[in-house]
Amino acid sequence: MDFNMKKLASDAGIFFTRAVQFTEEKFGQAEKTELDAHFENLLARADSTKNWTEKILRQTEVLLQPNPRPRCQFLANSARVEEFLYEKLDRKVPSRVTNGELLAQYMSEAANELGPETPYGKTLIKVGETEKRLGAAERDFIHSASINFLTPLRNFLEGDWRTISKERRILQNRRLDLDASKARLKKAKAAEAKAAAEQELRVAQTEFDRQAEVTRLLLEGISSTHVNHLRCLQEFVESQATYYAQCYRHMLDLQKQLGRFPGTFVGNTEPASSPLSSASLATAAATIPVVPTVVGMSSTGEAAISLDDVAPPASGTRKARVLYDYEAGDSSELALLADELITVYSLPGMDPDWLIGERGNRKGKVPVTYLELLS
Repeated sequence: MDFNMKKLASDAGIFFTRAVQFTEEKFGQAEKTELDAHFENLLARADSTKNWTEKILRQTEVLLQPNPRPRCQFLANSARVEEFLYEKLDRKVPSRVTNGELLAQYMSEAANELGPETPYGKTLIKVGETEKRLGAAERDFIHSASINFLTPLRNFLEGDWRTISKERRILQNRRLDLDASKARLKKAKAAEAKAAAEQELRVAQTEFDRQAEVTRLLLEGISSTHVNHLRCLQEFVESQATYYAQCYRHMLDLQKQLGRFPGTFVGNTEPASSPLSSASLATAAATIPVVPTVVGMSSTGEAAISLDDVAPPASGTRKARVLYDYEAGDSSELALLADELITVYSLPGMDPDWLIGERGNRKGKVPVTYLELLS
């Protein structure tokens, strides 16, 4: 009991001494041991890393789990807490229905009630199927981003940063002890008191130097943290690019299917130009060799093409690798399988989003977005 009481009294005395030293430094009444410029830069860099990591983490969570309405705030926060708990328990987070999948469910139920054979019902079913695919792609993206990007950021904040913060607090206490020892040495008058103060100062200086080295090594490790976060950021970008490519492909398919539905867009007598086509696709298609104009082919390239009369150029055709499976919409198109190689070329007046593809003795129109053009 006496030992515990003495230790508590000693700890209280140390705390009081540090508090006095800290207060006097703030008011300019005591000297303060300054860290070197390199150490200060390391501290500032570490603080910036921590602050921006927190901001990026929070905003990425908002991106992956959008919350447009205030009444959804509680549900969104509950979902994040649930994911956090599952992660800490090292258990797989159960699959959660995405907004796209829920919309698909509503569309399917609406079609069944309003008439699945009506033009509106058929369109609801087709759009619902695409929304379901978009929802599945979104779930895959969220899962990948959470594992490869959010988790490493959280691990840094909850692991490395906590260690750094702890050692920095210890360093601050060692510095206060060192400066208090310096102050006592200055005030010492008697030889015996001065000798004791010098011994105390040597011990305080040794402990401060040792703790400064430990803290410095941890702060220099922030460079490794940046390298790790860079790799995670690249993986996040890859996941997001894959997700948007899948969405683009699904919407192109849907747009094409809706265009074949009679009466889907009543009153629209003008041919709709695809809002998804891009200048880059036109540029890519422009590099494909062109064969002479086929008789009977319209200027838009969408009229019936007599494929039997189409011959590839004598030289300069290009190979292309198929990126995704593609189901031919009619007899003028060529069905594709992912990863197969085909020969492609262009026709005058063709839509730049399409090419003529050949595989063996079969040929037909193929969408540029499904191809990787090889040199």
